[in-house]
Amino acid sequence: MPQTLAKIKKDFVEGLSQISRFWGFPKGMGAIFGVLYLSPTPLTLDEIAQETGLTKGAVSTEIRALARMGLVHRSTKLGDRKDYYSAETDFYVAIRSILQERQNSEFDRAVRSVMDTLTTMDENWVDNEEWNFVYQRVQALQDFFNAIDSLAKAVIRLESLGFSNVTKILGVLK
Repeated sequence: MPQTLAKIKKDFVEGLSQISRFWGFPKGMGAIFGVLYLSPTPLTLDEIAQETGLTKGAVSTEIRALARMGLVHRSTKLGDRKDYYSAETDFYVAIRSILQERQNSEFDRAVRSVMDTLTTMDENWVDNEEWNFVYQRVQALQDFFNAIDSLAKAVIRLESLGFSNVTKILGVLK
């Protein structure tokens, strides 16, 4: 039995909700972005609330966060006092925004705390088996954070190459 477009859209929005949660954002943000992304026209807060099942207040809060990250754009219509919202469709802009948001807050704090631990251990070095074990573990986490940070910066820089050039590069790497 073929699925209806409404069911497919609902599943897509639910999938974006899960992705949103995976990245550390509220599920509602993913749902709102999904609804807006699949809408051919900008939507009002009321329409978004109806489509997502979220309260208008929750939609308003999440829309502000999405707009701050550049993932949602606000517009108006002449003679209408309501605001209308549409999703960013340039994925390099969207991914860069998400990575910058993550990188600027929790990621920086986490990296700093691990670096601070390494510095403290270096300054208070004790040469024994347990100390060496803990130091190696913390250093491994620092190396991982450094790699993730480098990857995030590389993805952010990809935008300047343009989508078609990146696609060509990735095609050569296959």
